[in-house]
Amino acid sequence: MSVLETRGLNAFYGDFQALFGVDVAVGAGETVAIIGANGAGKSTFLKAVVGLIAGAGGEVLFEGRQIGGLRAHEIVRAGISLVPEGRRLFPSLSVEENLRMGAYAGRAGAWSLGRVYELFPVLAEKRQAPATSLSGGQQQMAAIGRALMSNPRLLLCDELSLGLAPAVIKDIYARLAEIVAEGATLVIVEQDINQALAASDRFYCFQEGRVSLGGAAKGFDRAAVTAAYFGV
Repeated sequence: MSVLETRGLNAFYGDFQALFGVDVAVGAGETVAIIGANGAGKSTFLKAVVGLIAGAGGEVLFEGRQIGGLRAHEIVRAGISLVPEGRRLFPSLSVEENLRMGAYAGRAGAWSLGRVYELFPVLAEKRQAPATSLSGGQQQMAAIGRALMSNPRLLLCDELSLGLAPAVIKDIYARLAEIVAEGATLVIVEQDINQALAASDRFYCFQEGRVSLGGAAKGFDRAAVTAAYFGV
């Protein structure tokens, strides 16, 4: 049974349709990348899964249970957490207060403040600092840590590398294997094809709100991926 499965998923912003019949399946313990250019529907897909935008038609199944139509906080309590594009930390709160906000659902599991600080030691050093005082890479670590504090079975990561230096990106991606080792399943949205595929077991390529290609991340046909990415 898939941890996450969407069947014929559509999504709209008002009258504008952003997703068209998207079918995606993610198995337990997998890291699955969703790649595509700007406007391809990648972030919309994640928002539709976690209840941040309305879907119209299709199904969203989490561990075999229909969750389409649930509100966002109900989906967090079910075991899905999102690391949003742009980090979206609470600017009026300290680093530690931001992390604690992630635990409001009260789900039991391996992730606690201490465990997050082990994963990202720099956050422990800056725990009392305002979240706005962190560097971009540190803010991304805090956003990941906040999501982990809900002890998710499924962690959705939206544009982890956006605006970060290559060395910082490498450091953050190196921690993903440890997160999976704790029992999480990952979905990573990325524009950077090489980064996404290097970190993943499988991938889906989105183009204009549709899945244009999917397959194993290792040994992929680069020409086919490029064609699916750009729609050429």
